[in-house]
Amino acid sequence: MRIRSSILKLGLAAAAALLTVSPSVAQQPKVLRVTMHADVRTLDPFWTTQTIAGIHGMMIYDTLFSSDTNLKPQPQMVDTWTVSDDRKVYTFTLRDGLTFHDGSPVTSKDVVASMKRWGHRDGAGKQLFGYTASLESKDDKTFIWSLKEPYGLVIDTLAKTGTSIPFIMREKEALTDPFQQIAEVVGSGPFVFKRDEWVPGSKTVYEKFKGYVPRKEPPSGHAGGKVVKVDRVEFTWLSDPQTAQAALVAGEIDYLENPQPDFLPILESNPDIKLESHAAMGTMGLIQFNHLHPPFNSVKARQAMLYIVNNADYLNTIAADPKLQRVCFSYFGCDVAMETDVGSEVYKGPKDYKKAAALFKEAGYNGEPITILHATDHQYINPATLVLVQQMRKAGLNLDVQAMDWGTVVSRRAKKEPPAQGGWNIFITGTTVLSSSSPVTHVGISMGCDKAWFGWPCDAKYEEVRGKWAFATDLESRKKIAAEISKMAYELVPYVSFAQWRNPVAYRSDRISGVISVPSVPPMWNIEKK
Repeated sequence: MRIRSSILKLGLAAAAALLTVSPSVAQQPKVLRVTMHADVRTLDPFWTTQTIAGIHGMMIYDTLFSSDTNLKPQPQMVDTWTVSDDRKVYTFTLRDGLTFHDGSPVTSKDVVASMKRWGHRDGAGKQLFGYTASLESKDDKTFIWSLKEPYGLVIDTLAKTGTSIPFIMREKEALTDPFQQIAEVVGSGPFVFKRDEWVPGSKTVYEKFKGYVPRKEPPSGHAGGKVVKVDRVEFTWLSDPQTAQAALVAGEIDYLENPQPDFLPILESNPDIKLESHAAMGTMGLIQFNHLHPPFNSVKARQAMLYIVNNADYLNTIAADPKLQRVCFSYFGCDVAMETDVGSEVYKGPKDYKKAAALFKEAGYNGEPITILHATDHQYINPATLVLVQQMRKAGLNLDVQAMDWGTVVSRRAKKEPPAQGGWNIFITGTTVLSSSSPVTHVGISMGCDKAWFGWPCDAKYEEVRGKWAFATDLESRKKIAAEISKMAYELVPYVSFAQWRNPVAYRSDRISGVISVPSVPPMWNIEKK
């Protein structure tokens, strides 16, 4: 009897032990481990047009509107809105349940301050505010956007998912000088930024925001219900592409945003890894000139680059697989509604280094060093810069190639001083085809002087033509204006586009599901850890 009693006690004790252990096992946090194309170095998504800043912003902030999988604008933080008969007054009402990560409610005052700050930095935002008469809070949930003219791209602009994205911040941060970075990062989006775990150059951590109320619609692109199905998302920075690929194959990470094209056949052959891309996905490479200082303050020097830059050389270096390539001579990208190559005859023609050298001489160039900012840690900018250097040297140009990380390039490109005083002449960057497909959202196409993007191209007549595009009432009219813009751009050369290519995301299909395919910044909601 004593033995049976002892056995019974032992059994009860074991059961009790299992009961205490099982919940802890069940409550192990679900962690999504991701490697993006770049490291998170800047926390203010309005401060820079870096795609990684937009990715970081999409994690923690929310937007008034966003684009669905068909790239159509859909309400996100907005519940309802009306437009006056003359199309000059938009009245918006916020949906219920919007709260910031500190527990405070999202109000229309936060919206107004955020939009005004964004409008000082973003190209499309500047365009919208150029036609804005007033933006005011009516009550806690209602704000009114009044226009001087019936600008037809209000909702499209607010739904843009190319950087800079019009995120909603707390009024406290949004009132920060647009040209000073915010000090605190408190959003109302699906994830909370863990600043105490942020290690620049290594890891960025986000936790599920339990107070987030998603929309009831199913997820579609960046629109619909942002339902978070993991407890944490960790961005692990792996600067070497081969190391990142090996980490995905080994299961050390679950998701690789931008695998190097050379490695795609290896990833494709792995049954546990899936490659996925959106139909509108694509990147356009940009060779950006500084229009403030010699030699590229002269249009002759910029035109000379059209005789130097060979589109195919870049594609064969960055995306050797022909399935990923698109030789493109359209400033707005190819396979989009505004595609046009009007004015591109010189660029499409044979390369002529003697002609290029002659044009540089006409521009007043006498062999002075041309400062090129070379981001050695960026997947496609690094090899693209090497191609550019080789091509420019064939024209006999004296180059000062300064190697640095991408974060330093981002900081340096904002300097307007001459190259000898810390400035620059050229850097390479890129944009999504989605962003470049419109003369309004394409930041590089502007020639608005101080209001233009880095490089500060300046031409009033060109800007007048570009401004007409948004007021065209039908597609054919817009295409006609886009062709006119293209012709002027090839004459003035604000920058040179060197290639268009696709690069799918890669993820462990044996470990995660629910990945949403988009053509721009990848969403981390809806992903489920198996």
